Amino acid sequence: MVKETILIVDDEFRLRKLVGDFLRKAGYDVLEAEDGEKALTLLSDNIALVILDIMMPGRDGWSVCREIRIKYNIPVIFLTARSQEADELFGFEIGADEYITKPFSPQILVARVKALLRRTEIIADTPFQFGGLTINTAAHEVYLDEQSLNLTPKEYDLLLFLAMNRGKALSREQILERVWDYNYFGDLRTVDTHVNRLRIKLGTLSKWIQTVRGLGYIFEEAK
Repeated sequence: MVKETILIVDDEFRLRKLVGDFLRKAGYDVLEAEDGEKALTLLSDNIALVILDIMMPGRDGWSVCREIRIKYNIPVIFLTARSQEADELFGFEIGADEYITKPFSPQILVARVKALLRRTEIIADTPFQFGGLTINTAAHEVYLDEQSLNLTPKEYDLLLFLAMNRGKALSREQILERVWDYNYFGDLRTVDTHVNRLRIKLGTLSKWIQTVRGLGYIFEEAK
């Protein structure tokens, strides 16, 4: 079995070593970068996940995350000392899949990595089709009127979860637990932020994601 490769990007050597040691014990291969510029040189489709600091000399984590979202469909976990709610929300807005603040538990971080990688695995070979929208789970791709949509891994997971529960009203709590992680303690507004970004990318098909007032969302064709 081929080991999945995790890229750790942080300017603190001791943190990279700590996280790297725990990930290697969990069975992953690890690459390290001490700044954003080096991280971008190491990125490839062979990277399964990126653990990314924000405050680094030179190119910061915000910039690296944006670049990843342009070129790759790789899950990103921010691991940072920036603990303000505004920073966390901004991290999700630019495409992060998880946001963990320092100090942190290495064991919990590894658990988050495993959970995130499980959620991004192929779960079926039969595409979901809704009007002009196609979710190809085998290729992990989404098409709108045969044009590929550039979704972040979290946006993809959210769309797939909604589509798999077509016609069922889902609370924000349910969505947060299933799409982010059962043990994720983020703000419920994270769900709204990602739904809004997903609707923008879906264009005319955004009508499929309907708001259920006082509860959450439902995926079904608007009447």
